Order: sequence, then C-alpha cells, then structure tokens
Amino acid sequence: MSKWTDQLPDAARDYIGNRRVDEVECIIGDIAGVARGKAMPAAKFGKQTNYFLPNSIFLQTITGEWADNPFDAFTEPDMILEPDWSTATAAPWTADTTLQVIHDAKDQEGNLVPFSPRNVLRRIVDLYAAQGWKPVVAPEMEFFLTARNIDPNQPVIPPMGRSGRRAAGKQAYSLSAIDEYGKVIDDIYDYAEAQGLEIDGILQEGGAGQIELNLAHGDPIRLADEVFFFKRLIREAALRHDCFATFMAKPIAGEPGSAMHIHTSVVDIATKKNIFAGPKGVETEAFLNFIGGLQKHLGAAVALFAPYVNSYRRYVPDFAAPINLEWGRDNRTTGLRIPISSSAARRVENRLPGMDCNPYLGIASTLACGYLGLMNKTQARPEFSGSAYIDNEDIPANLGDALDLLEEDTALQEVMGVDFCKVYDSVKRNEYKEFLQVISPWEREHLLLNV
Repeated sequence: MSKWTDQLPDAARDYIGNRRVDEVECIIGDIAGVARGKAMPAAKFGKQTNYFLPNSIFLQTITGEWADNPFDAFTEPDMILEPDWSTATAAPWTADTTLQVIHDAKDQEGNLVPFSPRNVLRRIVDLYAAQGWKPVVAPEMEFFLTARNIDPNQPVIPPMGRSGRRAAGKQAYSLSAIDEYGKVIDDIYDYAEAQGLEIDGILQEGGAGQIELNLAHGDPIRLADEVFFFKRLIREAALRHDCFATFMAKPIAGEPGSAMHIHTSVVDIATKKNIFAGPKGVETEAFLNFIGGLQKHLGAAVALFAPYVNSYRRYVPDFAAPINLEWGRDNRTTGLRIPISSSAARRVENRLPGMDCNPYLGIASTLACGYLGLMNKTQARPEFSGSAYIDNEDIPANLGDALDLLEEDTALQEVMGVDFCKVYDSVKRNEYKEFLQVISPWEREHLLLNV
C-alpha cells in the first residue's frame, strides 16, 4: 500500500484488501446536498495534497442554472479542497475499486468557506463547544422506492414487488411489505457494510413503497456525512433492481411525505451528562430553553428544512407531518416531540425537516435554533396535549414566505453565517422564480376552457 492509504478508516482498508485502488472521487456537498467534485486515478490522488473547484458551485441551483452571486460576480475564484480522511469510504457499486472522500472547502488564505454547508454545520458545533457543550443527533431517513419514471409529465407510481403487484400503501411496519422489495434492502445493507455505515433499523412506512432507515446517535458532522453517503448508496441499490429511490418530500399525491426527523440532545463536555436531565432525572431549564429556541426560530428555519416548492405539499393535516411548532411528550401531532426515553437519553425530536433537505443544513439549523434558546434562555410555550393538527399558523405556506421569514430573523442568520444566508437566499429565490414560470397540468385542465 502507498502512504496515503495508511490514513484510511478501517472499513475502507478492509474494502480494498489486497486490491489496487483504481479511482478516488473527491466530493463536496453543494447547497442542495448534491455531490460535486472530481474523480481521478488513485495514483494521482496519492501525489496531491489538495484540489481546486470554483466557489460558484455553491450558486448552482437544483435545475443546473446559476443564481446571482451576492459577492464576486465575475471571477469565480478557486477554493482549495482538503480531504477529510475520516470520511474515506468505498463506492461498492462501481465496476472497479473506487473510494469516495469528502473534502473541506477553504479559501486561498486557508479559511473555511462560509457558504459550504458542511462548514456551516461545523461553525454551529464549534459554537456549542465554546460553551462546553457537545450536541448529539440521530437522524431518521424516509424515502420512497418507485417505478422508473423517465417522463416528468407522468405521475410517480409505486414499484412492482416480487409478488408481481405494485407496492401498497397503509402498510406501516409490515414485514411482508418490506419483503416485497427485499433485494433492494439486501443491497442497501451490503453497501452500508462495505462503507462502514451503521444502520440502526429499517421499517416499512405508511406510504406505498415508503421506507424508513434509522441511524444511531452520534456526532452531528459524522451523522450528516452518513446521510449524505446513504442518499447516494440507496439510489444506487434501487437502480440495480430497475426502480428509483427518491428523497423528494412528496413524490406521490395522496401518500404521506418523506421526513428527516432529527433527534437532538446536548451533553456537557466536562461531566459527560445530558444537560436536559437534572438531579433524579428531572427536566432542566436548559431543556425547556432549547425547546423555546426551536419554537422561536424554526419558522424562519423552515426555508432550510423545506427547500423546494414540493416540500410544502408535505405540511398537511393528518398525513403524519407536523404543521405546527407545539411540543409534547410522545405526541406525533406536534412539530416537536419528546420521545419516551430514560432521563440520560432525553432528547427533542424535530419533525419538521423533509428528506429533501440538505442533511448538513437540516442538522445545523436545528442546532442553531436550540443554541439561541439556550443562550437567550428562551421560554418554551406550555406543553400541548391532544391533537395539534388544528393549528398551522407556525409554518409558512410556501417557499417564498419561508425565505422572507429567514431574511427577517437576523439572530438565526448571525448564528448560521450572514454570508451563507445571502448565498442560500439567492439560490432558492432563483429556483422559486423559475418554478413560478411553469404552467402545470392542473392549470391547463381547469382553466384553459373554463375561465
């Protein structure tokens, strides 16, 4: 083995074994969470210490267009990408021996680029560390397996199962439903093992072909990296069996949407104890302040949790999605749920993020809102009992309104980074403007001859 491979994590070294590495993919997540970067022969990768990409990759929209640059509009200076060796992992679906490595984006003076989503999350984690705190998160991933859809004008439909029937909805927690597409699940397990990624559990969700994959709790940056990797490996596993995997928030009308619920607790670094639990396990003031921060700032953060026009189709009553910022113990109708747990594992589950959000930004903005609550000792509203589906005034109705709320919340912008928020706003307003120029089938059907 050459010297650079000595820095690889054990799972990557096990995957390589006695083989020669053919290719290395140098990747970074953009604003949407799409993997950008370059691939190169492993021999060349081993001789270089950093790589270059223009900073304009963070201004590319989900459609491939370019948003207005709020800073340097013309020169597109190069960023320096440095490999984070702890992220090196296999790309087991490739024909040759390929590794993926997530890179950190720095400017030419060596400073972290403020509008790189991974750097935004690191900024938030560092703010916690400065207070002697360590946040702990556990994301839940929901996604749909669907039949191949190569015509955007046609509705998405469930995949064909091994029985020869389309996957059925309303089969939550059914093991038989999971078995219908067991070969895809088997490949997800195999790919995850090859990449050294831990799966806490897989279950059938309420939608037709909808799956939930849970990850074990841990460090926010590592867990965001894992969600970033999982999205890619799940898509590859599905394609291998002639279907699609989609993380779109609401891909099928009449079916539930897909969320990325985020469980969060905060540990005191010195004592290694959960600051949400006091003597004899009582709920602390910090616990209620964290909830208070979420209630005060999550409305503005919805622009980050729900980044596309489709995202807001998920926020409807009675489809297992939150439409409020109430909190309650073991209450799935509230946007903020306190799961049943021991006091040491006491945590807050943020149920607002959709699975279409960038995992770095979904986790970062959750932590940012909670941080503001802790620092400002924000008081939580009284616990909500009963069904909270009756109240939806907390949640903006569309992407435009959400971006306006984010723009108005200067405290959240300061924590997330003002420069990042400018770039994010530019990208998302470009996407929203482009969507508003599209004439939908509904408009043609009901307005063409009737108005």
